[in-house]
Amino acid sequence: MALISPNAAAGELERLRRGIRRCRACRLCEERRHAVPGAGDRRARVVLVGEAPGAEEDRRGAPFVGPAGKFLDSLVERVGVRRDDVYVTNAVRCRPPGNRTPRADELRTCHDRWLEPELELVDARVVVLLGATALRALLGVGEPLDRVHGQVWGRDGRRYLATNHPAARMRFPHIGGRMLDDFDGLRRLLEREER
Repeated sequence: MALISPNAAAGELERLRRGIRRCRACRLCEERRHAVPGAGDRRARVVLVGEAPGAEEDRRGAPFVGPAGKFLDSLVERVGVRRDDVYVTNAVRCRPPGNRTPRADELRTCHDRWLEPELELVDARVVVLLGATALRALLGVGEPLDRVHGQVWGRDGRRYLATNHPAARMRFPHIGGRMLDDFDGLRRLLEREER
């Protein structure tokens, strides 16, 4: 990322959020209530990237505020970080119809227009990829999460950690233990980054 003053970065991030709220660049805008920009500390060391807004997020216009968000909050606290100290966002910004998986063209549009610029402005050292969609959108990895959860990739000066989406734990409770292990790995990764 080019050097940019903190005030200029904060202004650019707010401009990006306004653009997301008005976006009509793909078909996902057709049925949404609200497009959902990322939220949190612009100086966060950790960015959490999910798939797409759920029903509650679509209703309120904020990321991870439904039941999956509550579980995510508990995982973040397990690492010793407050929710206010991380940045949370999604691969796409509008809830897909019927809660379907975002399509490749929707991911590409949102990645290029919103996600990559957002990551540049937040400039966290660690990005947690919550689910297969986030993993595919940012790293192009199509492996099943059963095989790659807990793995860390280095790219563009950042570390990327793959884990399940918190909503998966709502449907498949056994995933919760695996996610706890993955977030313990995040804690260790952050401790190494501090040295």
